Amino acid sequence: MKFGWIDLRGVAPQVRDAIVEAALHAKIEGVVDDNATALAALPPTVKRVLLPVAGSTVDSGAQDVVLTRLAQSDDLDRLRLDANGDVSSSAAFVEVIDDPTLKLACAAAIELPTTVVQFRDPTKIPLEIVIAAADKTPGQLICQANDLEEAGIILDVLEKGSDGVMLAPKDANDVFAFADLLRGSTKPLELSTLTVRSIEHNGLGDRVCVDTCTHFEKDEGILVGSYASGFVLCVSETHPLPYMPTRPFRVNAGALHSYTMGVENRTNYLSELKAGSAILAVGADGRTRRVVVGRVKLESRPLLTIRAVAENGTEVSLTVQDDWHVRVLGPGAAVLNVTELKAGDQLLGYLATDKRHVGWPVAEYCVEK
Repeated sequence: MKFGWIDLRGVAPQVRDAIVEAALHAKIEGVVDDNATALAALPPTVKRVLLPVAGSTVDSGAQDVVLTRLAQSDDLDRLRLDANGDVSSSAAFVEVIDDPTLKLACAAAIELPTTVVQFRDPTKIPLEIVIAAADKTPGQLICQANDLEEAGIILDVLEKGSDGVMLAPKDANDVFAFADLLRGSTKPLELSTLTVRSIEHNGLGDRVCVDTCTHFEKDEGILVGSYASGFVLCVSETHPLPYMPTRPFRVNAGALHSYTMGVENRTNYLSELKAGSAILAVGADGRTRRVVVGRVKLESRPLLTIRAVAENGTEVSLTVQDDWHVRVLGPGAAVLNVTELKAGDQLLGYLATDKRHVGWPVAEYCVEK
């Protein structure tokens, strides 16, 4: 999990106490300030990080980390000298404004245990370079974000992001949203084995293809079902077909009324998805990841309904396009053509214990059939 630091230096005085309280409640790792006395008042449960004003001397205080400002390569040499060559407890702050300071940030990230980097320009190319430079080193790289949106982008740069993000929140709500963002990795799901009971050809209806902004792995797809209590793992068009090219970004998912699993245990109807929506990619081993929808494609096609049952008796239903090239996954990531399914075949699926209201799980009486 990524970690975050709350930067109090630019926070309005009237919201400072509320932000500190929120940071402690949300278990944010660190608090940054240029006032050692203010940091000393914080409890030891949070890391107290001092970033002195440029040119000032470091006041005595109870800080856990003191960031030394580095503006040129001589500053890094001086830091080594002051530490007698042992920089194992040193930390630095570098503002990247040009190529020399970018090289300085890379050098600090490689050598020091803690490096905080601020980028003047909005492009994330310099951050990519620093992340790549520090990739095999044990130190922690923290990047300053201007707002929550940028914090989210930073966490995804080069698919791994910086180790930590430093943010100056506007209010306590920003702190809690920041904490949620840092916890953003998706949890694995426990998949179930479903046994096909019947296949029914329905005639014409509307089906949805979901095109995402990423490649699916060969054992990945999305969970789709007619009932909120059960889903089938629909595989992407990653596998070769005899009459058309592979489309590893696409899942021919099902009829437009179907549910699909999204992030934070929320479902969406396929009809609700649009460019920019976030859904859950799921592997045959239950691993998950957040993927972004680039387009949905709704067309009228012949449909068929798959009815299956889980070992605990839960009934699962899925309506898909009635065509051989539409596929679902079975145990062991077996790729199964839906038109060739027969009673007794086994599929991979997911059973949800909650009913749904506008996509959110809710404990209520509800029958779907």
